[in-house]
Amino acid sequence: MGTDRTSPPTEQARRAYDTVAATYAEALADTSFEADEDLEMVRRLVDAVGEGPARILDAGCGAGRMISYMRSVSVDCEVVGSDLSPAMVAIARLKQPGSELAVADNAALPFESEHFDGLLAWYSIIHTPSEALDTVFAEFARVLRPGGVLLLGFQSGHGVRRISQAYGHNIELDAVLHETNDVSDRLCRAGFVIDAVLDRPPRSSEKHPQGFVLAMRSPSTGMPLS
Repeated sequence: MGTDRTSPPTEQARRAYDTVAATYAEALADTSFEADEDLEMVRRLVDAVGEGPARILDAGCGAGRMISYMRSVSVDCEVVGSDLSPAMVAIARLKQPGSELAVADNAALPFESEHFDGLLAWYSIIHTPSEALDTVFAEFARVLRPGGVLLLGFQSGHGVRRISQAYGHNIELDAVLHETNDVSDRLCRAGFVIDAVLDRPPRSSEKHPQGFVLAMRSPSTGMPLS
């Protein structure tokens, strides 16, 4: 199923991921694709939320594989999932029975302010234009408690590439590369303090470098910086 080039990026992504949901979930059933250093960043996120019960949002959870992984890192970790694609969330509900899951745009999350101790956005900003990141990061800051921890993973670089086929389906989808310096600067403006940045060279199976930014929402009780 194709998408009109003039469709807003969120609607374009929703339609594309609804189309590929079943084959995507089969191809990426677990974290065996991730590099060890990628998963180490996720472990750092889970460890950073602290001991005892903690609530983490997997924003852009897809079929839920990172939910399983974070739960394997900490049995005390309650992981909530959200995703733009209803088809992806439907699969996640089958794979993660009993989990709280919601169909939601990262720019308008259906959760109360300061609801989460941590937030993982694992390759869920890769279809977000750079100029729209500020709105998404402000929303991430809103739902995190002061001192809450955020981890972003994304394909690193500059520019946009058009995807016309994925997971055995014809689609039309823009993939946006983001530079870690720009992401870090935008997070700081949204009220975050950067903890760690990782730029990883591409492996043989990857077309682009990979970027990861671990940050903490400012402990101030005030609103995130504008």
